[in-house]
Amino acid sequence: MLRIGLIAASDRASTGVYEDRGTPALREYLGARITTPHEFVERLIADDYFTITGTLIDLADNEHCSLIFTTGGTGPSPRDVTPEATESVVQKVLPGFGEVMRRVSYNIVPTAILSRQIAGIRDTCLIVNLPGKPSAIAECLDAVMAAIPDCVATFGGPTIEMVPEVGVFNPHSS
Repeated sequence: MLRIGLIAASDRASTGVYEDRGTPALREYLGARITTPHEFVERLIADDYFTITGTLIDLADNEHCSLIFTTGGTGPSPRDVTPEATESVVQKVLPGFGEVMRRVSYNIVPTAILSRQIAGIRDTCLIVNLPGKPSAIAECLDAVMAAIPDCVATFGGPTIEMVPEVGVFNPHSS
């Protein structure tokens, strides 16, 4: 069973000021594209560096998630620390993910240059930071989803099958 961690980092949503929209958007997006049997391990947490790092480590190391997607905390405000927390727990940063997601988002909204999402590998887990807005989550994932199965396979993670529309890139196939 493929385990996928979903983390929403939001002070206001975690305290009930408003409803988290990122996690449901992720669940819907991924559920419509990943055909490998999977389950989601969800966390709604505050925008706090130590809470984010602890949650990432718990999902990767203890919950054995092969993929973790975060939403929120990628902007320039003082409380936006998800990229810093992610960078501190991964062994390898994969800058191409952030570059591609920002490029795609910039074509829609010029303020995308303020977004700081990153991706990286922690042992056998790929962690990808995403914005918190549901439409931006889909736009960013559309840009990188085809590379995710090969990325996970490269570091020894499980095989991830997708619907054909995703157009998964596999450099090892003939």
